[in-house]
Amino acid sequence: MRSLPLVRRTLGLGALAGAGLAAYAAWEARQYTLRHVTVPLLPPGHAPLRVLHLSDIHMAPDQRAKQEWLRGLAALEPDLVIDTGDNLAHMRAVPVVADALAGLLEVPGAYVLGSNDYYAPGFRNPFGYLLPDTGKRNTSVPQLPWPELKEHFDKAGWLDLTNGFGTLTVRGTTIAFAGVDDPHLAYDDLERVAGQADPTADLRLAVAHAPYLRVLDQFAADGYDAIIAGHTHGGQVCLPTIAGRGRALTTNCDLEPARARGLHRHPADSAPGAPGSAWLHVSAGLGTNPYVRLRVACRPEATLLTLVPAA
Repeated sequence: MRSLPLVRRTLGLGALAGAGLAAYAAWEARQYTLRHVTVPLLPPGHAPLRVLHLSDIHMAPDQRAKQEWLRGLAALEPDLVIDTGDNLAHMRAVPVVADALAGLLEVPGAYVLGSNDYYAPGFRNPFGYLLPDTGKRNTSVPQLPWPELKEHFDKAGWLDLTNGFGTLTVRGTTIAFAGVDDPHLAYDDLERVAGQADPTADLRLAVAHAPYLRVLDQFAADGYDAIIAGHTHGGQVCLPTIAGRGRALTTNCDLEPARARGLHRHPADSAPGAPGSAWLHVSAGLGTNPYVRLRVACRPEATLLTLVPAA
């Protein structure tokens, strides 16, 4: 019986530590961060392009701090906005997203949708993401008003890259785009966007919500200079490291955790300029499932990509 007080103290300390971690994770999920990344992509002599990459906003009407932070991004005056989906997390989120992005909708843009644009989120045990993917998707729930979201983006002139192509000329640089519908839902139609990327364009960009390897492999092999994606949340709950950025344990797709966020190459061991390879930028995104608003060692983010001439 002498051990009973020790057990109680141990359980009490464990509960206190758990509560402290949960409080920290809830705080970190609201620490919106702007990342800055330079990518050597442009032909010689072209002026740098500032590309704002948004992903996984997962907006709910009550998230006023996130809305205000998003409004402030218009002050960056980017040359181009790329939105890689999962903007919504609530039936009434579309007007809120449109208002928060109003200044950015005046900028040239391109977008694809994600699974949480199409379908309402539900509660899921966050530890379930660490288990093997069964391929089962939560599609037996009400659909979100994604056609209304598309209407806002389309009226602004943003390119809809849902299993399709598009072209924009930004500050004298002609950009050829290709994109796919959400690979996480297996909505991607790779045959429809297959073929060599436009060799006459100054820059070739591919866009997808979820960075599944089948999508990355095809776009890289077809000659796209860079692939822009989101979906992973950067791992969302990561192991803290001395370097400051947490180590992801999962990506919620078949991309390896080492490339859960940030700028990488695809294939992973390829050198810049190697045939059949591309740059890959994966955003850790700005939101979470609205029922589990937690992040650990993985702050919510948007990224300002500065594209410069390749050496």
